[in-house]
Amino acid sequence: MRMIHSVRLLLLAALMSALPVKSSAAIILSVTIAPPPLPIYEQPLCPGEGYIWTPGYWAYGDYGFFWVPGTWVLIPEPGLLWTPGYWGWADGVFIFHEGYWGPHVGFYGGIVYGFGYEGFGYEGGYWNSGVFFYNRSVNNVRNIRNVYNKTVIVNNTTVNNVSYNGGVGGVPARPTPAEEAVMRERYLPPSLVQTQHLQAASTNRQLYESANHGKPPIAATAKPADFKGHGVVKAKAAARAYRPPTARTFARPAVSNTTSRPVAPFHANDIPRTERPSVSNTGNLKLDKKNQQVQQKL
Repeated sequence: MRMIHSVRLLLLAALMSALPVKSSAAIILSVTIAPPPLPIYEQPLCPGEGYIWTPGYWAYGDYGFFWVPGTWVLIPEPGLLWTPGYWGWADGVFIFHEGYWGPHVGFYGGIVYGFGYEGFGYEGGYWNSGVFFYNRSVNNVRNIRNVYNKTVIVNNTTVNNVSYNGGVGGVPARPTPAEEAVMRERYLPPSLVQTQHLQAASTNRQLYESANHGKPPIAATAKPADFKGHGVVKAKAAARAYRPPTARTFARPAVSNTTSRPVAPFHANDIPRTERPSVSNTGNLKLDKKNQQVQQKL
């Protein structure tokens, strides 16, 4: 499982370097301080059929943690679902595990992102005969016929908006056998628009924790990288558990008889080069050609 995560991180780094951007803001994938708790915000209206909600999360760049707004994303191909990325403590640092597309939702650290992502699986919708059905009890959808209502109950006794797995104060969840099986399935990395969304967030200083103190002015958007207009939603508040970086947990094991040596943050460009993962054959000629073109750019 560790090797699969490494491949995802490498692919993200390669995609980032292939994008033409105005700024060279770096995305840092490993840090020694816990990410802030998730802010409180509402979901914007779904643009239409074929979109799925991808929750917001904290990423790390040149100026510290910054918020990547939650957004509705066109599903790359029928039958796919989104497994959100998450921060997890391991080997003395907090490491970001990138999200991915696949036929089932895998492990995302037990993080309660909301809107159907309640720490395990996805309760926001399902596929049936090539059509995606939306659960209106957790999604803001209108003018869409393929909907249903199902109440979602969060089993956690306390939802404190914690945004990382493991370590001190993190979610103690571990992958179930079913979630481990998902890791062995065919998957697709974040789409190009998702990568552009991340890059756009990394160059917006208002989204950095140092500026918004856990309450980003752009908490969610109706479409990726669209940070203006009626589809933008502000955070209602920072989490009640929010603390400034100087008061938050630094990476260390929950129980340890030794002191871990501090590890400096590293950039995506610092990851050792390795063999690229091959482009899978999805059976969709148009999608396969697009994936091949992206891979050739890498």
